[in-house]
Amino acid sequence: MPASRSRHLCSVAAALVLTVAAPATAASAATAASAATAASGASGLREVLFVGNNWDGTADVIKSSGDFAEVGRINVIPDRDQRMAEINADPIKWVYFQAIRNSVGEGHDQFADDMYSTPDGKSVVVSRPSFADVVSIDLATGRINWRFPVAGYRADHMAVSPDGTRVAVSASTANTVHVLDIGTGKQLGSFATGDKPHENIFTRDGKYIWNMSIGDVNTSLDSPGWDWTKGDRHITVVDATTYKQVRVIDMRQRLDAYGLKDFSDAVRPAVFSPDESKLYFQVSFFNGFLEYDVAADRITRMKTLPKNPATSEDRTTWVNDSRHHGISMNPEGTKLCVAGTMDDYATVVDRSTLQEGPLVPTSKPYWATVSGDGKDCIVSESGADQVTAIDFATGRKVTSVPVGDHPQRVRLGHVQADWTGPSGS
Repeated sequence: MPASRSRHLCSVAAALVLTVAAPATAASAATAASAATAASGASGLREVLFVGNNWDGTADVIKSSGDFAEVGRINVIPDRDQRMAEINADPIKWVYFQAIRNSVGEGHDQFADDMYSTPDGKSVVVSRPSFADVVSIDLATGRINWRFPVAGYRADHMAVSPDGTRVAVSASTANTVHVLDIGTGKQLGSFATGDKPHENIFTRDGKYIWNMSIGDVNTSLDSPGWDWTKGDRHITVVDATTYKQVRVIDMRQRLDAYGLKDFSDAVRPAVFSPDESKLYFQVSFFNGFLEYDVAADRITRMKTLPKNPATSEDRTTWVNDSRHHGISMNPEGTKLCVAGTMDDYATVVDRSTLQEGPLVPTSKPYWATVSGDGKDCIVSESGADQVTAIDFATGRKVTSVPVGDHPQRVRLGHVQADWTGPSGS
């Protein structure tokens, strides 16, 4: 049997094993959050949304549904002076700090990429790209509980395990994902990835972690003919107990088979269907998303979304190779919500027909998640310093609320029921 044929059969077999091992998994963070809310009802916790303001180093905490009103604000860089002293004393760290500021940071420092609260609602764990670390911040005092420096020089996207006890963080310049105990910051394990690990997803049963590597998104070699220069990009699936690799998915082969030879294979934000049989994902430079059948190991559908005529077609002007960046799904699995980052809109898409709804004007929307009650899609408008709620049922805007400078990741979490911000803040 040819080696390529053998590899393909092994890949399909692995896909079937993963699918059978997790028959009742779900994509929506809102589903898991609903269970957590029910469990925490008697323990004095309040469900909220954490909004990371990447450029000013704060996180706004807002209501998770309804009017999304402000609850409190956190300074996620209380140790800024100490960190900067360390960076200024180390020439290599200083060079990387400046490189982050002038490339992915668009001239700004990156202080709040991703965040999750601890199960007891007493702390929030934040990845800080410019400081190349993950910290746990006490929500009552605003002080740092623990700090974990990642390998290399930049921390990126995170994911939390379904039980809330572990957090996975991408160390983007080291091609590594660290898995930490969320309470202590102790590393439980790590695994190697493709070039520049980005998005992480735990399966709902907690058995597997999916990591998407995006390669080098900071060069100007953005035409399809130069795509090969962007590095080794693939999905790495690992056992979430042993952190051993169980599968690698190279979307280059799947895209080619679907007739998309000119598409980038850098998988950006992604979301599973409720049964985790389908993965919906965005790729660099594309205004739309693709559907991937996990068991069949192939791309099954593609959705191209409208272009904004005011958006330049010069790919080098698109931030970090993104055209669209942010995708979520309602708890029922019937609607997708897409952030059209460079096209300045967000839209709800019917999952069955792939028909988009109204294009809701938004300014450089950078992320999409689901409200606590599952009714709304929440997008971060990094160009307008606000988050906007869009009704999944109608596709219409519900409201917008102001937040800090350059909001990016938005995550559901919990705080103590009477919390309104750290003491003295």
